[in-house]
Amino acid sequence: MLSNRLALLLVTALAPALWGSTYLVTTELLPPDRPLLAAVLRALPAGLLLVALTRRLPRGSWWWRALVLGSLNIGVFFALLFIAAYRLPGGVAATVGAVQPLIAAGLAAGLLGERLSPRVLLAGLAGVAGVSLLVLRADARLDPLGVAAALGGAAVMALGVALSKKWTSPAPLLAVTGWQLVAGGVVLLPLALLVEGPPPATLTGENLAGYAYLAIIGSALAYALWFRGIRALSTTNVTFLGLLSPLVATTLGWAVLDQRLTAPQVLGGLVVLAALVAAQARPRRRGGERVVATSVRPPASPDERADRARRATLTR
Repeated sequence: MLSNRLALLLVTALAPALWGSTYLVTTELLPPDRPLLAAVLRALPAGLLLVALTRRLPRGSWWWRALVLGSLNIGVFFALLFIAAYRLPGGVAATVGAVQPLIAAGLAAGLLGERLSPRVLLAGLAGVAGVSLLVLRADARLDPLGVAAALGGAAVMALGVALSKKWTSPAPLLAVTGWQLVAGGVVLLPLALLVEGPPPATLTGENLAGYAYLAIIGSALAYALWFRGIRALSTTNVTFLGLLSPLVATTLGWAVLDQRLTAPQVLGGLVVLAALVAAQARPRRRGGERVVATSVRPPASPDERADRARRATLTR
């Protein structure tokens, strides 16, 4: 039903909306110049908590699949995001990262057979334009390595979403989320120690509150909602929701940090919202008839039943 799909979209949208608060929490509560430490403490404790609560470990091929997905969605993505953040102004990094829905749409077409329509392409370009109006500054400098890292981050996250859709585990959602968070944290830990050294000897109450928020709300909750959306929605539907992160970050900067909001930024926010709505619209058939999902299916013919049985055997 349409109402169920809308509710699922709104719940999934909470994940990038929560990620949009990361900038505020990082700048106001965390120790300075420790982004990789923050990434490790976002992922590893949250993952261990979910694994402990669900009491489920990967089985068979899911040992290496969890490592691959956790590395793409969290470990490698955070590392590249760290490089981009240090070598580029935040507006440039966010604008380059906004190409992720376009990359994901292309990967979904190749890996999952999802249709890549002109509407999706136009919505993706509009999303990049909207984010650039929202966060890009006229005096922004470009660093080739930083731009490459931002593009790489968008690409690995898009690939992670596509593979998460392709590889669906029968295990509970919270368990799969925990596996990926642990894998991403393990990948990040040696890099954080190498680049930033050991954690600070002392942490304030504000530091601990910030890390707790990022781990419990920004990771355990947000990634569970995100992966749930990936299971139930198309790759394109999910990845376009990621455009909410810079929108929420800018809004929080205006509302909480008293940052000035300009007319181009307001226009950029409206363009981002328009791109989101356009990307979520259901496709239409050639005759103009909207494709409507229904839970009532006609009985399968003997040939169809035999074909389903054959495919089920091949995918076990």
